[in-house]
Amino acid sequence: MAITNVTDETFAAETSEGLVLADLGAPWCGPCKMIAPVLEEMDVEMGDQVNIVKLNVDESPETAQQYEVMSVPTLLFFKDGKLVDKATGFKPKEELETILNKHK
Repeated sequence: MAITNVTDETFAAETSEGLVLADLGAPWCGPCKMIAPVLEEMDVEMGDQVNIVKLNVDESPETAQQYEVMSVPTLLFFKDGKLVDKATGFKPKEELETILNKHK
């Protein structure tokens, strides 16, 4: 699978089924740029188990407000539409995989 860019309008539909990692960030954010290649690598390795979506909080502020995002990147983990975990800031791939594996 490929990482999908989502908006306020498409976020709920894209996180409603299966295991989803949502990356809420912004183009100007340094840690967001650092985590991008980590998420791309995870998409290649785990794309059959998890769907990764990316939301620009500047362009889609309603979703960021709904999930009380105070800093970026904020990573939200969904299982069948339900928020099951949350992480803020840059996280190494191993830590993200651990979180995802808890919710498979």
